Amino acid sequence: MRKINIGLTDEQRQGVCELLNRDLSDAYLLLIKTKKYHWDVVGPQFRSLHELWEEQYQTLTASIDSMAERIRALGSYPVGTAKGFLEMASIQEAAGTIPRATEMVAQLVEDHEQIIRNLREHIDACSEQFHDEGTADFLTGLMEGHEEMAWMLRSFIEGEALQADGSEAKQEASKIPASV
Repeated sequence: MRKINIGLTDEQRQGVCELLNRDLSDAYLLLIKTKKYHWDVVGPQFRSLHELWEEQYQTLTASIDSMAERIRALGSYPVGTAKGFLEMASIQEAAGTIPRATEMVAQLVEDHEQIIRNLREHIDACSEQFHDEGTADFLTGLMEGHEEMAWMLRSFIEGEALQADGSEAKQEASKIPASV
């Protein structure tokens, strides 16, 4: 293979690809969860969640492909096995459970928020440790996508809380500043 000469050392590229593979693994597990909930959701929210999750898993599919291609452009190989995804991911599967619709939404919000926190760290590492501003910018775009998906999901369950036993409890309406 021809040596890659893009202004990054092999060690810098390897470090960036390790981060990208972690992000890819999280995104793949989130894709699986989103698709599973898309299939399993029932109740009055069925249609709206079914459609929302279809939009989100399509977005996730595109971002997964972009991450894998970024890894290849940097001279490495993306994780591509279920075992590899599970080993590298920071989020967990929801195997063996079919939660109620609002709990599904809450779990996906938590996963998106974990991915956002990871991406913030990885953006900093790409810039400061590996001096790869291109990947930092790429990850910033991915982070913004997860922020929007998390917002859409949070908005869906706004005003409801899940109690420790899994039952729902209505929260008091949040106070909106008079200036809004």
